[in-house]
Amino acid sequence: MSTVSKRATSSPWELPRVADRVSFIYLERCTVHREDNAITVTDADGITHIPSATIGALLLGPGTKITHQAMSVLGESGAGVVWVGEHGVRFYAGGRALTRSSALIETQAIAWANRRRRLEVARAMYRLRFPDEDPEGRTRQELLSMEGLRVKECYRRESARTGVPWKRREYHRDDFSAGDAPNQGVTAAAQCMYGIAHAVVAALGCSPGLGFVHSGHERSFVLDVADLYKTEVAIPAAFDAAAEGVEEIASRTRKALRDRINKTRLLDRCVRDIKGLLGYNGTQSAGADDHVTLQSDGDVHVASGYNHADGPIW
Repeated sequence: MSTVSKRATSSPWELPRVADRVSFIYLERCTVHREDNAITVTDADGITHIPSATIGALLLGPGTKITHQAMSVLGESGAGVVWVGEHGVRFYAGGRALTRSSALIETQAIAWANRRRRLEVARAMYRLRFPDEDPEGRTRQELLSMEGLRVKECYRRESARTGVPWKRREYHRDDFSAGDAPNQGVTAAAQCMYGIAHAVVAALGCSPGLGFVHSGHERSFVLDVADLYKTEVAIPAAFDAAAEGVEEIASRTRKALRDRINKTRLLDRCVRDIKGLLGYNGTQSAGADDHVTLQSDGDVHVASGYNHADGPIW
């Protein structure tokens, strides 16, 4: 039996589950290198060692340098890596699945490819957002309107709770500081949530691009997942940070968001929700070894590593 891209450093069975990891770590103005299976962070204060397998998503801010060896161990451990610009703009994210199996991405692709099933998953996503309302039978446009009203109400509710004035949502793609404090906080929280969602999606072996609510973007499914927790986790954290003042709003938002993520065990929920939404029952093959089969007729899978015209090759 052949193997593909076999990894000698560690196996998924040896790595912490994504649900048990630190949600995200933000770094800036430092150099990230590798020592054994940890990354090292070198800045003006010295060197800090961080086990790579404990990281959900690594957010790299301005002034950060990272070596090829560091990226190698982060990819090996399935951590997401996100470059965040000076104004909170996310440039790139990547990660490697913790599973050898393609079972979950195949489940996702089957659900996405069937238009009726795709709508069912979208309705299930809205059902998580609206636990007191049944989205069954509603059109996509009706669901989008419900979502818009839900977010507006969340902004009003958080403004009243924290005493932070709120006018409207403003996002300035190229100028983070152009918005007021709560808008800056919401933007910073959104970037973190996208990084976390991308890390979980990648670690589970799903496709970031096959979305059920969002479409047409390489991270459509990431946006789907992040939006599930927008009003419960991201927006409240942003308003909590804005209530403390306008200085260093992005930094305070990240800290408030991390506290809420830990308190709500969001990574665990995220993994559970993705599998539930896709109808993944966990019985599909997910062995510890890189295992490849060939597809034959009638959805029969046969062994690879053989010439099926001439018989097995030894």
